[in-house]
Amino acid sequence: MIIATAALLRLIAMLGYQPVMFFNDSFDYLHVATDPYPHPLRPDGYAFLLYVLKPFHSFALVATLQHLMGLAMGVMVYALLRRRFGLPGWGAALAAAPVLLDAYQLQLEHLVLSDTMFTFLVMSAVTLLLWHDRPTWKIAAAVGLIVGLAWLTRSVGMPVLLGVLVYMLIRRSGWRPIAITLAACMLPVVAYMGWYKADSDKFAITESNGIFLYARVYKFADCHQMKDLPVREYPLCTEPANRLPNSQDGIWNAQSPLNRYTGTRFSPENNALGNDFAKRAIIAQPGDYLRVVAHDFFRVFRWERTVFPDPATYSQYEFEGKSKKLPDWHMPGGGVASQEAKAYERGNAQTQVAEPFAGVVRGYQDVFYLRGTMLGGILLLGLAGLIPLWRRFGGEALLPWTLATGLLLAPAATAEFDYRYVLPAVPLAALAAGTAFRPEVRAVVAGWRRRLRRGPGAQDAPLPDAPEIEAKVPEVAAK
Repeated sequence: MIIATAALLRLIAMLGYQPVMFFNDSFDYLHVATDPYPHPLRPDGYAFLLYVLKPFHSFALVATLQHLMGLAMGVMVYALLRRRFGLPGWGAALAAAPVLLDAYQLQLEHLVLSDTMFTFLVMSAVTLLLWHDRPTWKIAAAVGLIVGLAWLTRSVGMPVLLGVLVYMLIRRSGWRPIAITLAACMLPVVAYMGWYKADSDKFAITESNGIFLYARVYKFADCHQMKDLPVREYPLCTEPANRLPNSQDGIWNAQSPLNRYTGTRFSPENNALGNDFAKRAIIAQPGDYLRVVAHDFFRVFRWERTVFPDPATYSQYEFEGKSKKLPDWHMPGGGVASQEAKAYERGNAQTQVAEPFAGVVRGYQDVFYLRGTMLGGILLLGLAGLIPLWRRFGGEALLPWTLATGLLLAPAATAEFDYRYVLPAVPLAALAAGTAFRPEVRAVVAGWRRRLRRGPGAQDAPLPDAPEIEAKVPEVAAK
């Protein structure tokens, strides 16, 4: 029932907003797909997908594929909880509901953006790893390759790799599977970095990490507290009274201090300057850095969605009632954004709002979405499920829970809060929360309750060992 409803909602969205919807970043991906080159701002993984689909000249195909990815993520959550961890069908379906039925997830899938592909890849790697107690070398290679592709889709894929390797180490998967996972992951990443070096003479993935970190410290950095600040970094200093409203203004606003330097904004020189300045600010003002990180992290869990960072950006996360014209800004190296979208489609690529379907999905988005406080409750539920298995570091649930928390923390630590950065954590958090009700956890909690009822001196029947309970999970699922 839930999967059918989710599929119907995605069909209505496709009928109501044809052929697809666009975000500011969409046109950078299209620019790379038109004439591939290593983009200095973001890795090209998603642009490669657009390049592969380019011969079909159909944004509707892109949207369809992304909606199928969204449905597949819900199926992965359900399948793991139902078949691997022994939850009843209704419980597994309930855990899959946030990713299947959330209106903002639905809208994100309908945007030309990398987030859906990234989340799908991460969920695929997690599903492969959790489905097997001891991964074979083939599974380890597949997991590593998928994580490598996720890294090339969004830079935050790098901490995903660290999370996977630490999990495999804790689970004692063996040094061979760990080494194979690492090698398989680095294969596409190193190849991409080699391409980047051939194009830009630098062995890297992007030239933006330092600039984004500068934006993170922009709102609190006090040059008076930094010792031995190089003269070439003085232009990055800003007095509190002259600072722009948001941290990201330190990158995108025309009045950003970065624009005091000549040349391209995302140049190796600017990236190195921003990176060095940001590290000096964090070392000199660790308390201020932790404060802004905590502020943005806990913003995730607010009940109400507020217009942030500005109305123009926030509106792109909404199903709106009117069609927007494609932008006419110029792309690096030539070309206009609107023309590149039209060339990819070989026709009119502007989003067409078709009623009554668009009205249905707009009304749905007003009501049916996962509020931040709900996501916080899901994470706490997953954390509670780790506690009974503390001797094994929480068991299999440790992987999705730490990855979900890390994906929420990474933007707050390295850039700034953004609503679309929240959604990739949802299926992982829901999976971790679902495992809190697996038979193994319920058995341990039941034992605790019996001991509490009988008193501290009473003897209780010994609980089965964890591996024995785990072995019974497939039988429970089968029944």
